[in-house]
Amino acid sequence: MNWSEVCIHTTHEAMEPVTNILQELHYGGVVIEDPLDITKERDSIFGEIYELNHDKYPSEGIFIKVYLLMDEQLDPNIAKIKDSIDRLASYGIDLGENKLTFREVKAEDWETSWKKYYKPVSVSPHITVVPSWEEYIPEAENEVMIKLDPGMAFGTGTHPTTMLSIQALEKTLNPNDTVIDVGCGSGVLSIAAGLLGARKINAYDLDEVAISSTRDNVNMNDLTEQVTAQQNNLLDDVNKQADVIVANILAEVIIKFTKDAWNNLKHGGYFITSGIIKAKQELVEQALEEVGFQMIEINEMDDWICMIAKKV
Repeated sequence: MNWSEVCIHTTHEAMEPVTNILQELHYGGVVIEDPLDITKERDSIFGEIYELNHDKYPSEGIFIKVYLLMDEQLDPNIAKIKDSIDRLASYGIDLGENKLTFREVKAEDWETSWKKYYKPVSVSPHITVVPSWEEYIPEAENEVMIKLDPGMAFGTGTHPTTMLSIQALEKTLNPNDTVIDVGCGSGVLSIAAGLLGARKINAYDLDEVAISSTRDNVNMNDLTEQVTAQQNNLLDDVNKQADVIVANILAEVIIKFTKDAWNNLKHGGYFITSGIIKAKQELVEQALEEVGFQMIEINEMDDWICMIAKKV
């Protein structure tokens, strides 16, 4: 069966909201083509980023691609995507071109081809994310290796928001801590917490595909005793006392559950929030401080913000 590649031309600001919409509509994984990935200098030993074709990238903004079955539901599904993205403008999100284009793709052309560009990535001096199909030999004795297959869920571990979140976990997590991962996606942050020594991790996501992906990746990393993945809307009806809560999601979503995060943290516990664009930093800071959190640290990577706040 053939597929339709739906290409959305939008802005860096809209990348996370648009990706989230596609996940919530259960349209599976996405491909993001960002011209900054070509020109940006990175500390890397793999070099794949320089092998990308410049002609396939927009001169301004980014391309977000999703693949839909070419069946009787194709037109209604495209209309649903377009309508959901258009409504983002009411939240003050710059959509840029906001143009959708389409092309037919044979299944064998894309189902595995993206894996050529997903290579081991050093997230920090001690943590490396390794695709499950790649052979990798740790370079340091104390190196932590996260094996990952994102499948149809969001989260390869290579995005700045994920890297910042893992780095924040390294700074705040103590052995035998309990952790809550809100919006777990592929489970990469839950796995990182488990490999860093957390005793118990509760992973939540509204998307059942994400929960399935998290469970598969948790099993791959031999962390089934530590990590429990459940379908849930943020922290609704959750009543736990964690040492650390981590949420790598949209700024607009984070501010919706700051009180629930406070209630589910022990005194002295940390709330790590990422997925925040620079323009939304003040909005999230204010929401956290209004609840009572003390801002401990704010880190930035490629105009993305990660905050570490403490319940005092």
